Amino acid sequence: MRIVALEGPSFAGKTSTMSALQPLLGSLTVVSYDCYVDEIASDNVPPAYTRSAAEQLSAFELFMQIEATRVVDLRDRANGVDLVILDRSVDTLLAHAYALDRLYEYGVHDKARSRLTQLAYLCPDRTFYLDASLGALQQRRRRSGQPFDSFLLDPAFVEHSRGYFLQKGLPISAQVSIIHAEQDQTIIAKRIAEMLGQE
Repeated sequence: MRIVALEGPSFAGKTSTMSALQPLLGSLTVVSYDCYVDEIASDNVPPAYTRSAAEQLSAFELFMQIEATRVVDLRDRANGVDLVILDRSVDTLLAHAYALDRLYEYGVHDKARSRLTQLAYLCPDRTFYLDASLGALQQRRRRSGQPFDSFLLDPAFVEHSRGYFLQKGLPISAQVSIIHAEQDQTIIAKRIAEMLGQE
């Protein structure tokens, strides 16, 4: 069983790529999990911009509760599962903490990483980081017309989060591949399916 994660900034096309990818996987038995925020009632989703280290660690613990339920669910249905696809993984949580540390000196990343060792979580064998320019992300946001926490597209936040995935030794995932995301999601999905087929 392989675990694959799709990562990248908001509006990079992770969810659309995930939908386009599944029909390309042939006879593989696939289990997929949506983004963390999709599994929380909208009133309870922590803000992207937390106001303190304590608030950020609290948000981390909430998302890790979801991660634990994923682990249990997968254990219950593991027989015959060939591939697990995650729309964001624990690396999202660590990248968020890493970015806030650089922006506000919270000192949360190392604490979250240490806490992670005590908790159950799904560790991706491979992560595909969908990389798009800030201009493209902002354009997609405007086209979507949906309510959105604009902090997630703050240029400094995006750059620090991206830096987490590009820095060797930081991501939990065993392998990170950068995918140019300013193209149609079906093309991105085909590229990912080809790369997975080579393993």
